[in-house]
Amino acid sequence: MSQAFDNKRIAKNTILLYFRMIFLLAISLFTSRIILQSLGIEDYGIYNVVGGVVAMFAFLNNAMAGATQRFFSFDMSSDDEKVLNITFSTSLIIHLIIAFIIVILSETIGLWFLYEKMVIPIERRDAAMWVFQCSILVMFVNIISVPYNAAIIAHEKMGVFAYISLLEAALKLIIVYFLYISPFDKLKIYAILLLVVSLIIRFVYSSYSNRHFEETHFHWVWNTNKIKEMGMFASWSLIGNLALMGVTQGLNMLLNVFFGPAVNAARGIAIQVQGAVQQFANNFQTAINPQITKSYASNDLAYMHSLICKGAKFSFFMVFLLSLPFLVMTDQTLVLWLKTPPAYAANFLKIILIVSMIDSLSNPLNNAVNASGKIRSYQMTNGLLMLMVLPVSYLALKVDLNPSLVFICQLTMTACALFFKLLFAKRRTQLSLGLYVRKVLAPVILVAIISPILPYFLYIHMEHNVKSLVVTGILCLFSTSIVIYLLGLEKSERALIISKLISLAHKIHL
Repeated sequence: MSQAFDNKRIAKNTILLYFRMIFLLAISLFTSRIILQSLGIEDYGIYNVVGGVVAMFAFLNNAMAGATQRFFSFDMSSDDEKVLNITFSTSLIIHLIIAFIIVILSETIGLWFLYEKMVIPIERRDAAMWVFQCSILVMFVNIISVPYNAAIIAHEKMGVFAYISLLEAALKLIIVYFLYISPFDKLKIYAILLLVVSLIIRFVYSSYSNRHFEETHFHWVWNTNKIKEMGMFASWSLIGNLALMGVTQGLNMLLNVFFGPAVNAARGIAIQVQGAVQQFANNFQTAINPQITKSYASNDLAYMHSLICKGAKFSFFMVFLLSLPFLVMTDQTLVLWLKTPPAYAANFLKIILIVSMIDSLSNPLNNAVNASGKIRSYQMTNGLLMLMVLPVSYLALKVDLNPSLVFICQLTMTACALFFKLLFAKRRTQLSLGLYVRKVLAPVILVAIISPILPYFLYIHMEHNVKSLVVTGILCLFSTSIVIYLLGLEKSERALIISKLISLAHKIHL
């Protein structure tokens, strides 16, 4: 299969995922405001932190999910349906085991933490329990969906994700409506309805996979070699996912213990925006990741290195393009969106968006190392760096009760992790450090420094109202796009964009 064909497929899949994401972003911003107003700051914070107790155990599944995705993409290069079916069936068995383990951990350790350590008003304990139990069931459903999702991604059927996501967004709009009219406890209703949506989406994914991919018809297969191979990969991935759990849910618990659910609500808002923005980069990476793994499997390292550099650079540009308006006018944007945003939400959002930019640079490196299958020392180093965020954040809060400090600690460790990921990518895939600096770091640093100058200068000299927000937002997008085109793209990339625009103009004219 030619690289040109692969590149066209990546472009097509990326476009499909972007149409999906634009719609989801609009829905997410709308529903967040209505849900915050319907639940109130306290209940919104309770939902985020209680759901986080269950999500805390998701690192077990995330490790196996990465292994499933890697082995599916790798085995597809053999075109052996029997091998793929063994991979699918084995991964489904393992995920079922993991799902039951997480249920047991949640109903024991998680339940103890909920009652003994979390700061939740007495009168909301019953509602928190409903959220907790529904979150466990949602987690169970999501875990057993992983092998089906991995098959769809490995086959690069991104249009399926687009359509199913539209269905999910429509169902969440219905949730908002029911939440608005419900005379019952809104926090309980919200948790139950999210569980129902999760069940529906799980059914759709599995039905599509069973209908279109022969290898996703489950057969009871206890292949010891495959279990050992996937298990070893997942066991080392577990370290990295444990670190990720510590950074996300661990910090959430830390904020709850020190400051209570109101600060959890502020973090929840910041994470909501981060998730929406980061999805744009994740969509591109989802489209490109199977090709990185397949190119490594076929020993086409030059093409793989090209994908790594383009993936990192364009992922950063996507995150930066959408983050800049929030960074320039954070407070005013949150007020327009939420009317009365929680305290600290603006500071949290600024730092978390910068963390997302750094993460966007490192994700293709992470996938490249995973493709090699040699991840033990990589995961140990990365996991140790990220886990350091928790004790350092705890000590920082003991010295100064400023909740923003935990995110500053996270930002510092994320930057250190990028450096080490680059070294491991060089060792495992022969990626040239000079190539990465020249093709990725140099252009993104130039864009990040120059793009904000004009929008920020004009914004601080304008009256802060809705009109100035719109004007500044448009200026941010325009300024960033121009700087990316002039300083962030190579000559061949600029020529390709011009060619595509001319082709599009001709089609519209016709």
